[in-house]
Amino acid sequence: MNWTAELDELRRREAMAREMGGPDKVKRQHDGGRLTVRERVDALVDPGSFHEVGAIAGRADYDARGELESFTPSNCVMGRGMVDGRPVVVVGDDFTVRGGSADATIREKPIMAERMAAELRLPIIRMIEGSGGGGSVKTIETTGRANLPGGVGGTQLYYQTTANMGLVPVVTLGLGSVAGLGAARLAAAHYSVMTKSSAMFVAGPPVVARLGETLEKRALGGWEIQCRAGGVDDAVETEAEAFALARRFLSYLPSSVHALPPVVRNRDDVNRREEKWLTAIPRDPRQAYKVRPVIETLFDKGSFFEMGKWFGRSIITALARLDGRPVAVLASDPVFHGGSWTANACEKIIRFVDLAETFHLPVVYLMDCPGFAVGLEAEKTATIRWGVRAMAAVNQCRQPWCTIIMRNAFGVAGVVHQPAGRYSIRYAWPSARWGSLPLEGGVEAAYAAEVTAADDRAAKVAEIEDRLQKLRSPFRTAEAFWVEEIIDPRDSRRLLCEFAALAQPLLAPGMAGFTMRP
Repeated sequence: MNWTAELDELRRREAMAREMGGPDKVKRQHDGGRLTVRERVDALVDPGSFHEVGAIAGRADYDARGELESFTPSNCVMGRGMVDGRPVVVVGDDFTVRGGSADATIREKPIMAERMAAELRLPIIRMIEGSGGGGSVKTIETTGRANLPGGVGGTQLYYQTTANMGLVPVVTLGLGSVAGLGAARLAAAHYSVMTKSSAMFVAGPPVVARLGETLEKRALGGWEIQCRAGGVDDAVETEAEAFALARRFLSYLPSSVHALPPVVRNRDDVNRREEKWLTAIPRDPRQAYKVRPVIETLFDKGSFFEMGKWFGRSIITALARLDGRPVAVLASDPVFHGGSWTANACEKIIRFVDLAETFHLPVVYLMDCPGFAVGLEAEKTATIRWGVRAMAAVNQCRQPWCTIIMRNAFGVAGVVHQPAGRYSIRYAWPSARWGSLPLEGGVEAAYAAEVTAADDRAAKVAEIEDRLQKLRSPFRTAEAFWVEEIIDPRDSRRLLCEFAALAQPLLAPGMAGFTMRP
């Protein structure tokens, strides 16, 4: 006697679960240009590595004899898999079963996925399509009562979703219409990607229409809106591209706060010198330049991985490698607002520095910041309050830090180029210029009486500016040891790789409990 009959029943139920919402719903998913959740899992993880948990959980119907007649699986698929040979937790919404709604889920499955990631110290990748919240309005009738958000027994998922951001890398992929709790789960990530055919919103078009705004899904929460608002980090054309970005992001990070970022073999010369770094910064301080080519060549070739490029555009945030060691990169982009810190840029800096702090990434800042953004719009967006928060995030960062001042360093925002109160490495290029205020626009205020009394106002301003420019030479600052080193830009890569090597022994895993702000 054996258990063959029971094993046959298990295989039967597993096969029924793999049918998901049925052929018609699967066809509808494909007709919409989207993969099913099981196809997504297979495309994301290493081939054959997915170990599903709770596959046969769902709703079953039995006949009068107690025999199984039909089975609808839970619309949450979760388990463990491998990404580039490293274990991860994967959890995905099945839109073919009640549109990914909580009406058709078993709430313990996504909770267990989050707990699994936390307890096993594994990254978690959420593939989100649907609402995933407390159900639809119809739920009131089917349950006979209204759901209290956060009511008794209803807070565990909310707790673990945000708690994991201080414990393990969290990647989220928006792969369709995402609303309510689904939108919150998409935003609660260290890195989020959506396909350009997708949409994300707190509430969808029917709810918003009751407020007098008639909008279709993408007009309400399409990728252009969400990426520019900072709700989502990146957007891609295809799901395959989203999976590739998820895998690449994780390659820079440890599996949890209890480990160090993985070091890979470097195939790029540590001592490489580029003549174009000598001409990267224009002599005209008003002239913008493209900084991404500089970043791409300073760091290991092919390692520059930018995140959130559509939001807070005067600052670039990216992961990269120096001699194979992962680092967090901040860089000014003078093409936008001259590189000044807007409220959005400050918000972006806060979140990114938190990421570096949480996962033990040394920080490299390539600086060209003329100060905080000024003007009416800057005041309306409380730039100075966000700026002070950015200052706090930088000052609280305990990771090794290296700054290269490429051009501007002015005002209060100019101060925030390294953590205050502790040692960090700083270099300046000969093109660097700094001060409490830029001379441009400040001379007429500081020398008002002299300028007003002059016969030729413009000539007097030019004369004063020329005199001050000579005094403002970075060499004068170096004489007083107010800046440590002025370097040949062609030495920058060698010095940055030295910094990464010096930083490696100082990285400290095991700082569990740090709260990463979503």
